Amino acid sequence: MSWFESFVLGLVQGLTEFLPISSSAHLRLTAAFADWQDPGAAFTAITQIGTEAAVLIYFRKDIARIVSAWFRSLWDRRMRGDHDATMGWLVIVGSIPIGVLGLALKDAIEGPFRDLRLIATMLVVMGVVLGVADRLAARDEKGGRHRAVRRRKDLTLLNTKDGLVFGMCQAMALVPGVSRSGATISGGLFLGYTREAAARYSFLLAVPAVLASGLFELKDAGDGHTAWPQTVFATLVAFVVGYAVIAWFMRFISSRSFMPFVVYRILLGLLLFALVGAGVLSPHAGELAD
Repeated sequence: MSWFESFVLGLVQGLTEFLPISSSAHLRLTAAFADWQDPGAAFTAITQIGTEAAVLIYFRKDIARIVSAWFRSLWDRRMRGDHDATMGWLVIVGSIPIGVLGLALKDAIEGPFRDLRLIATMLVVMGVVLGVADRLAARDEKGGRHRAVRRRKDLTLLNTKDGLVFGMCQAMALVPGVSRSGATISGGLFLGYTREAAARYSFLLAVPAVLASGLFELKDAGDGHTAWPQTVFATLVAFVVGYAVIAWFMRFISSRSFMPFVVYRILLGLLLFALVGAGVLSPHAGELAD
């Protein structure tokens, strides 16, 4: 892997990890369009740890408060009704589906799920889903001629059932093209949460899932094939860019809709269908060689 490749892949990871457009799809498409070899699971795992480090720093106050309250609730019964302690349990509960399905579908994730036709389908389908969810949120916020403005839920109203629904939505992102943030935010909007609440819980929910996945895959980094200097460089790029993207995204959704991402997803999916259909790209272009 060249330094230029590592920079581009780190940039793509940082730019797309937190936006509802699927980072795994964009890393896959970058390799396919540039005719590069897939850098492999170890590279992806390490760069994802870089972007999750950005989450840990950006939400450090929230995370520290939640972790502290959760640990204290283990022996102090009075803390068990505390919102932050409850959030700790809900992050754990919401992480179960992706953990179970990630292990069960490991072979499919590394094989059939990487087909560009499936990625194109998921880009379009989940783009439509996100668009519908966003329109429902906008209707509640603005009301209408015969509809009153409806107040949407914040995270103080998050419960176990909703946490599991969020978790199942996150697990859908095991298929490249779905998008972890896109799926969980869509699920949250359908459940009646605000855009900001859905995005905040989506980012918090991703921390244990991505870090666990990254550490699990790190065993492959010792196989002698990992280009460590370039991998570390890409991770640093992903961290810096990812932090900037989180800060921008949280400001963006406070006053704007997700429709630009919806349009982008659908157009990219249709373009990918056209390129594969015309034979310009093979459905398996850019996959890691055996």
